[in-house]
Amino acid sequence: MITTLIVLFHVLACVALVVIVLLQSGKGAEMWAAFGGASQTLFGGSGGSSFMSKLTTGAAVVFMITCMLLSMTSKRGIHEGSSLMNVSPPVTQQKAKPAAQPQVPAARPVSPAPSAK
Repeated sequence: MITTLIVLFHVLACVALVVIVLLQSGKGAEMWAAFGGASQTLFGGSGGSSFMSKLTTGAAVVFMITCMLLSMTSKRGIHEGSSLMNVSPPVTQQKAKPAAQPQVPAARPVSPAPSAK
């Protein structure tokens, strides 16, 4: 139960981290504002750099904490109730015995043909 909850937060942190990083503008994006391009005023005059960097840091911290929690739970053996741990080893099939060879009657000795005298 607790492992499932940690995995859920871990996946959410992974997705959030990817989305946040993709939403950030590159280092050269401010250069276009000097040539008459639109500036980023959605997050204020300084742009969203400080807000997005704080959001990235928060998502990275959550990701690292969930990584450590998952490694600790797997080391303690909380997964013992997992269905993967209760799988029995595969049953090996015994080799089939070869079919019995049919008994062929022994060939009778061939007697020489009677000679014509």
